[in-house]
Amino acid sequence: MAVRAFTVAFDGTEPRLVEVQCALSPGLPGFAVVGLADKAVSEARERVRAAIQSLSLALPAKRITVNLSPADLPKEGNHYDLPIALALLAALGIIPAEEVEGVVAIGELSLDGRLQPVAGALPAALAAAQADRALICPRASGAEAAWVGATQVLAADSLAQILRHYTGQPCLTAAVAGEVAPAAIPRDLAEVRGQERARRALEIAAAGRHHLLMTGPPGSGKSMMAARLPGILPPLSAAEALETSMIHSVAGILGEGGISRARPWRDPHHTASVVAITGGGKGAKPGEISLAHNGVLFLDELPEFPRQVLETLRQPLETGEVAVARANAHVRYPCRFLLVAAANPCRCGHMTDPGRACARAPACGADYLGRISGPLMDRFDLRVEVPPVSWSDLDRPADGESSATVAARVTAARAVQDHRFAGHEGLRVNADAEGAVLDQIATPDAGGRDLLLRAADRFGLSARAYHRILRVARTIADLDGSATVRQPHIAEALSYRIAPGAGATRGS
Repeated sequence: MAVRAFTVAFDGTEPRLVEVQCALSPGLPGFAVVGLADKAVSEARERVRAAIQSLSLALPAKRITVNLSPADLPKEGNHYDLPIALALLAALGIIPAEEVEGVVAIGELSLDGRLQPVAGALPAALAAAQADRALICPRASGAEAAWVGATQVLAADSLAQILRHYTGQPCLTAAVAGEVAPAAIPRDLAEVRGQERARRALEIAAAGRHHLLMTGPPGSGKSMMAARLPGILPPLSAAEALETSMIHSVAGILGEGGISRARPWRDPHHTASVVAITGGGKGAKPGEISLAHNGVLFLDELPEFPRQVLETLRQPLETGEVAVARANAHVRYPCRFLLVAAANPCRCGHMTDPGRACARAPACGADYLGRISGPLMDRFDLRVEVPPVSWSDLDRPADGESSATVAARVTAARAVQDHRFAGHEGLRVNADAEGAVLDQIATPDAGGRDLLLRAADRFGLSARAYHRILRVARTIADLDGSATVRQPHIAEALSYRIAPGAGATRGS
């Protein structure tokens, strides 16, 4: 008779319960693991064999068969060691089978029986709670798993400790959720000299999660200002923190069981591959756009990214999720992030300075920014030219608003949006609004509508651009404390869309 244990497989961030069946049968001694297991799972039999022998227990001279059900679900990762060992120990009659069937187990075994931490403890605990079971995991993963709070999490240091717990010597206690990781001290906007227009664009982007593109010569402060964006963003809500931590848990980057309320900040180098940005590789792991979920993805030197990489951003920017399709996996990850990009106006960077520009100016600028396709450019709600900072600005004391002052306005605007979209599933900020909802919340007054229609005709704005301008205007109105979208709000939103030198072209 087969004995059952339970663990999980990950379909993206979605945990799926896996039944680990173990049977002993007469025949030539052997140890087989079946059920669409990858190399790491197949090698578990050697780790399990050695770990059990470290307990001074001998495996019987029988054929051991472990089946991972459902058999058509790919099993990948190192967390199958512990459930296989528990199922085998139950099949040998060493620990009670009913105790093993009442828990979900994850963990990697060392050859001496110690338990090593594994990725995915947080979603595994969620699956255990949904199945009305407790979770057994390595000690190092317990603080992370305990954040779910809806199920008992037992954290162990070794297989021997679990064996003692289930043979009359209870020694496992419930794990305690890790501390909320303290947010890093943000860089302050007050350190930025000049650049009032770019600072205003940062505030609007943070308030409504509007994608932002900054263009300007080297040293004008584009990267400096982008690095200060986290300091004006509101902290993650409890639901957002759990969503983000689920992704980071599956990726194995959730540090020491602590869940952070700070919004993610990801800034991949321009040599990053398509897989690194969108996700994939072995196990179809989440990429940078998913790791930036509910946070910021900063792409410095945007035109230097490979065209193929940039084009993969188009669909996720619209849908808020990315589908990673591979021959052996098809998973979806959420990726609602704020895209902030910086670019030089041309390859040499000095196209706007007649004294320093190369001989190909201004054609070099069109060629350089032309690497960014029209459809991708169309998805930037805010486009700002960042001019060089004058010596007089650098020489005077800093007199700009601090990050705390700007963050207070951003938080107030986000609070208005939280109330506005309270009954709308999937809508959190103005950038998410579309269709009838957008018409309801962002219909401008007569002057604003006339101005927008004339601009749409004059500059050949696409339907996407038209609606994005309305969303930005709604955010500007929220920052202004206005219940309605008025002509000045439309005018400011238009100025960021068709600003000269910021990549505006006909049809954008």
